[in-house]
Amino acid sequence: MKKTSTMIMAALLLSAATVSAQASKWNVDASHSNVKFSVSHLMVSEMEGQFNKFDGSIDAPTADFSNAQVNFTVDVASVNTDNEKRDGHLKSDDFFNAEKYPKMTFKSTSFKKGKGNNYTLEGDLTLRDVTKKVKFDVTYGGTVKDPYGNTKAGFKGNTKISRKAYGLKWSAMTEAGGAVVGDEVTIMLRLEFGKAK
Repeated sequence: MKKTSTMIMAALLLSAATVSAQASKWNVDASHSNVKFSVSHLMVSEMEGQFNKFDGSIDAPTADFSNAQVNFTVDVASVNTDNEKRDGHLKSDDFFNAEKYPKMTFKSTSFKKGKGNNYTLEGDLTLRDVTKKVKFDVTYGGTVKDPYGNTKAGFKGNTKISRKAYGLKWSAMTEAGGAVVGDEVTIMLRLEFGKAK
């Protein structure tokens, strides 16, 4: 009986050690990542932009990132649409109000593996102090070591949100009655993470 108990305890310790060895922290490599968005303009085309400053991390309990905890922060004042006047308007209270609400944040509530390299990431997105549930469709690109010995992992994620639901309510109409700026915004993440040493 004592031998059996000892074997069970050893197995549990080995299992815990294995999980601990697989658990890892990853930090976004901003120089090899981008956070972009697109929204319809005049109902006939798409306007695209990006945020130049952001930070994020992944706490992964397993090697395949299942059930990982994802946190992300975007500096909304870093918005860039290649048009200084438009960027200024986006930073104003008509849209982001970057002075009062400088950060857009995301905190995951689940990260589930699907078929192949597909995952579903769900969590809370906060913008202008409004928090809503969002779901990203994520593709895991794989994990490799770079020429400098650093371990890197890549992900692509996409979701759609209503800008008006977050208080970005500016609107104007064309002569034909269509919206100058659409309500639905597509968010596109192309992220590379480096494993913390």
